[in-house]
Amino acid sequence: MVRDGRRARGERSKRDWAYVRRCLRRRLRPRALKRMLPTSLWGRSLLIIVLPVALMQGAVTWAFFEAHWTSVNRQLARGLAGDVALIAQAFERDPSAAGLARVQEQADRLQSLSVAFQPGRRLPAGPRPSLFPTWDAGLRQALDDALPEAFWLDTTRYPAYVDIRVQVSGGVLRIIAPRDRAFAAHGPLFVISVLAITLLLTLVAIAFIRNQVRAIERLAAAAEAFGRGADPGFKPHGAREVRQAGFAFLDMKDRIQRYIDQRTALLASVSHDLRTPLTRLKLEAALAPPSPRIEAIKRDVDEMEQMIDEYLAFARGEGGEPMQDVSLRALLQEVGEGARRAGAEVRVDADPRLVAQVRPGAFKRAISNLVMNAAVHGDKVAVAARRRPSGGIDICVDDDGPGIPEDRYEEAFKPFSRLDAARNQNVKGVGLGLAIARDVARGLGGDVILEPSPLGGLRATVRLPA
Repeated sequence: MVRDGRRARGERSKRDWAYVRRCLRRRLRPRALKRMLPTSLWGRSLLIIVLPVALMQGAVTWAFFEAHWTSVNRQLARGLAGDVALIAQAFERDPSAAGLARVQEQADRLQSLSVAFQPGRRLPAGPRPSLFPTWDAGLRQALDDALPEAFWLDTTRYPAYVDIRVQVSGGVLRIIAPRDRAFAAHGPLFVISVLAITLLLTLVAIAFIRNQVRAIERLAAAAEAFGRGADPGFKPHGAREVRQAGFAFLDMKDRIQRYIDQRTALLASVSHDLRTPLTRLKLEAALAPPSPRIEAIKRDVDEMEQMIDEYLAFARGEGGEPMQDVSLRALLQEVGEGARRAGAEVRVDADPRLVAQVRPGAFKRAISNLVMNAAVHGDKVAVAARRRPSGGIDICVDDDGPGIPEDRYEEAFKPFSRLDAARNQNVKGVGLGLAIARDVARGLGGDVILEPSPLGGLRATVRLPA
């Protein structure tokens, strides 16, 4: 039983120590320190430069004061205290006028001290406050060790002198000593010079770091502008590694641009080659005698033409269209009119002052896809454009249709995806409307988001950046 009790206590002790170690590890995790550190390259680079310099200068200053300046002040204080003690002893041995004159002459000639006797006076009641108490403490301790008589000390009234008063028989012996006899005068100048040099080097480091970080920021801005389809007008500069990244970006930009140009030329050729036989089929169907089979052929040809148009629109993407400032109200009203002609009930709400920099053709096609998709699956469609409080513009397209389950929102954006279980079958589409809309929005630096609509159906929100 005793052995079992010891084993149980040992296990509890191990569990307690394990719990203590876990608590210490949680407390010592540097999460708070990471949150305090800067997140930008500029801030981190500045911290890497400034922090070691500040620590080094602090260590140098501390070592100077601890190993040199304090020791020198101690020696100077002891020397001055010894001279003051000798003067007081010499005056006590011969307090006559001749003895005082002799002490004054020797102190002035040999020790650079001014001595005066104030008969019938007493020392001041309390010590005079000082700006640097640690300096006074060393001199006060040295005088206390050297003088058996009471004394009073003032280091602040006269900037270049130290006032020492000693209580002697018959009055007070006042001794005025130069400040450099009591303290090392170059100590504060050394600290000031160190701080000035540190500040100067920090400013130089800030200038160089800012120049290097600016090159990286321009590269990032150029990449973002090219991603939106604008001409970045970028020229590599900065450090060698940053220039290499800049030249690599320009090479990548040229390759992508060549690919876009080749794809555009290929699509133009494919469009011409496909439309030519379709046109012949439409002409032959129009000249043929009317019959149910001919009508079916016409419907198939029309469907093929619409499918080809959708395929080409999806593959063409932006097509190198330049960016322009477009009034969103005018564009949305134009899209709404097209949907109304198709039989939809569309309501448009947009501020006339809202202007966005977009590719007009591609952006109109994206909004039209969303509006027509909502019109096909609902009876009522509402289109609204508003500015976000944080910046940027939201264009919301709402319908009162059956909607889409939230777990299938991302699936709806996949090319050629048709969610027939959730939405009515679109006999004229191939499932590219949402994919084209998101592709255009992301090309502008934004996105398309799906969510439940206040009308009861689906809301598609085009979010444009600020």
